[in-house]
Amino acid sequence: MNTRQIGNIGEEYTAKFLEKNGCEILSRNFTIKGGEIDIVARKGDVIHFVEVKSRKPDPLETGEEAIRPAKIAHIIKTARVYINRYKIDCSCVFDVAVVEITGTKVTGFKYIQRAFTA
Repeated sequence: MNTRQIGNIGEEYTAKFLEKNGCEILSRNFTIKGGEIDIVARKGDVIHFVEVKSRKPDPLETGEEAIRPAKIAHIIKTARVYINRYKIDCSCVFDVAVVEITGTKVTGFKYIQRAFTA
C-alpha cells in the first residue's frame, strides 16, 4: 500500500470519528498554494482544523514528531485563507489525529485536541 492510500484510510477514519462525536465535516483536503488542511469540521460554534498523520506500526517518525514548526505555519496560513474565504466568525482550534494502520485496518488512534495554537 502506498503513502496516499494509507493517508486516505486515516483521513476517512478520522472523519467518521469526528462525525460520531457531533462534528459536521465542512471540508476535506482544503488546499492552497503552500498548504493543505486534511479536515475542517464544525462542532457547535467551534471550527476544528484537523491534521491527520497516518503511519504503519513502528514508524521512523511518529505522527506527533511530524508536526514541526514549518508544518504548523503552513496549516495556520491555510486556515487563515479558509477563514477569510468562507467568512468564518467563530472560534477555531487546531487538532491532530494520529492513526496507526496495519494492512488496511486501523490498529491505533490518538486524537489530540488543541494540539497547537495560532
